[in-house]
Amino acid sequence: MTDPRGDASAQPSAPVAAPALAAGAEPDPSDAAADADAAAAAGAAVDDKTVADASAAASARRPWTLQRKLIVTVVAITSFIMVLVGVATSAILGGVLEDGLNSRVTSAAERTAVLVRGYIAQGWTAQEILEEQPQQPGFLLAIQTPPDAPTAAVVESDTTVTELTQDQIGDLADGLRSETPSVVTIDGLGSFRVEGQPSGASVVVVGISRDEVASSIGRMLTTIGLLTAGGLILLALATAWTIRAGLAPLRAVAATAERVSALPLDQGEVSIPERVPAHQADPRTEVGRVGEALNTLLDHVGTSLTARQRNEERMRTFVADASHELRTPLASIRGYSELSLRALSKDHGAATIETTESSLERIQAQSLRMTRLVEDLLLLARLDEGQELVYGAVDLTRLALEAVGDARPAGPDHTWVLELADEPVHVAGDAGRLHQVVANLLANARTHTPEGTTVTVAVERDGGMAVLRVHDDGPGIDPALRDELFERFSRADRSRARQTGGTGLGLSIARAIVDAHGGSITVESAPGSTTFEVRLPARPRDPGAAAGGA
Repeated sequence: MTDPRGDASAQPSAPVAAPALAAGAEPDPSDAAADADAAAAAGAAVDDKTVADASAAASARRPWTLQRKLIVTVVAITSFIMVLVGVATSAILGGVLEDGLNSRVTSAAERTAVLVRGYIAQGWTAQEILEEQPQQPGFLLAIQTPPDAPTAAVVESDTTVTELTQDQIGDLADGLRSETPSVVTIDGLGSFRVEGQPSGASVVVVGISRDEVASSIGRMLTTIGLLTAGGLILLALATAWTIRAGLAPLRAVAATAERVSALPLDQGEVSIPERVPAHQADPRTEVGRVGEALNTLLDHVGTSLTARQRNEERMRTFVADASHELRTPLASIRGYSELSLRALSKDHGAATIETTESSLERIQAQSLRMTRLVEDLLLLARLDEGQELVYGAVDLTRLALEAVGDARPAGPDHTWVLELADEPVHVAGDAGRLHQVVANLLANARTHTPEGTTVTVAVERDGGMAVLRVHDDGPGIDPALRDELFERFSRADRSRARQTGGTGLGLSIARAIVDAHGGSITVESAPGSTTFEVRLPARPRDPGAAAGGA
């Protein structure tokens, strides 16, 4: 039946909906497109948010550490091996137990078939026979004497004898399909290993419960499982401790690197005191070699930073010295030029002209001084770049003789001595620059020693090297200046006096020229004895013989 109230409520709805559809205008296509675009934008926003969330989750997922990977790998492999061993052991032991049960069933079947023959002849059932001849719990006996129905009974765990039902006998019959013992599962009794034997006109079936075998295998599996679990826990702890101790040097390396990365190494005087502890940087171990390598790297970086700082300080000193050297003549030039202009602005008399000429001479002298300084600096720069040398055959003996001849007029208060070999000593080099080396050494000896000092210049051949020595018996060099004697703008006299101070570039230029020739320059000084020694590769006395020997 139909509910009248339902019809009444349904009928007004149609008239209401119809006017609404009739009164409405047709849908605007632009509105529909706008709605579609908005929906697509919303969908794209949702997709972008989903991708962003997935990326954030992936980035937030903590990666496995090396320690965790090693522990999981070792425990997993060991677990797999122990499970395989347990399964194999259980299978082997189960097979042994089953073989023993087979032997027991066969022996019991043969013995029982002979024993029950008289009882069968008297018409006894299986239950009566078992009650008359007690057996161990789990013993099964079934007798089939055609045309009588089969009887079967089993000894329970409390040694009571229970007769099998027809359904249970049917389960037993299904298992007797071969002459070898078979496994039969009987509902309500469990699994039995059975075997049949003929006994006259009857068939005797004997079975023994498999509960003992299953119980033995179960106990063995439980024992193996417990031992495996305990062994794995112990293995995991031992592995974790061993790996953690083995990776301790790596953690020390990481901690040291983090501390070094926090040091301000970009400017100023920097030292890196951080090092991996010695007991964690043992080079005899693989991980320890990483710590030793980091310590070696930090040593090199520290040395480089010290060298950088030293170069920066040297550069600042160089700029300050060069600025001072240039400022002095520039100030003189400015002063004399202003003096000249002021004098000329008053009159052009003889006194003014004389003053102007003197000022111009001083301006020229200071200009020449600046020119020499700039040329020396330019020479050092070119020598650093491997330029400025013109090679040829140079007679070092003649060069020393000429340099001493030029030094005598400049230092008449000094005694100049020449010690030359009988044969000329030749080198391959730039004659002008080598002459500059000898001249700078002689000028250095003349400037920094008192009157009456004896300066000795010696030239000799020492094997394949040409040796030039400049020795004086002056007061010697201050030990504090010996290490920086060949540095640029290094002075024994800090006063910068024109008589003794100089620009401090003479010995720097000498070393740069000697280095460019593949030689070396050294100094040994003590009170009363100072010797500069220049060693250069000598040319062979007989070039033809040298070429033939080569």
